[in-house]
Amino acid sequence: MQSPVQFDYGIFTTVGKGFYANFNFTVLDTCPITIGDNVFFGPNCSLYTAMHSLNPAERAYRRRADGSVYDLEYGKPITIRNNCWIAGSVTICGGVTVGDNCVIGAGSVVTRSIPANFFAAGNPCRVIRELTEVNETPNY
Repeated sequence: MQSPVQFDYGIFTTVGKGFYANFNFTVLDTCPITIGDNVFFGPNCSLYTAMHSLNPAERAYRRRADGSVYDLEYGKPITIRNNCWIAGSVTICGGVTVGDNCVIGAGSVVTRSIPANFFAAGNPCRVIRELTEVNETPNY
């Protein structure tokens, strides 16, 4: 990993062999993040498991009896399987699984799971085409 790197908790993230993250890697691991073997991240990538309610009353700060403040926090796990390349400035949201051998194009916001062996890109990220050969170069 190249610095700077930021983890919310750190203890909920596991990475496989051959993992690489370029600079500005940000991980909000409110719940488990599982990254497989040979997964590469470009610069400025973010993994966000943290979720918040759409209801403003549920998002509001609350007070305990002792006066301390807290908010409700929950999350959805992220799984990135083996041999994936996540290009620069990609954001992956909670509840997403990226299948084996995927390439996620630069600047994508991944809000839904991507099946194995696909090139996907965009905001929101969508499957563009299947990757049928190991050394195939995607057309952006």
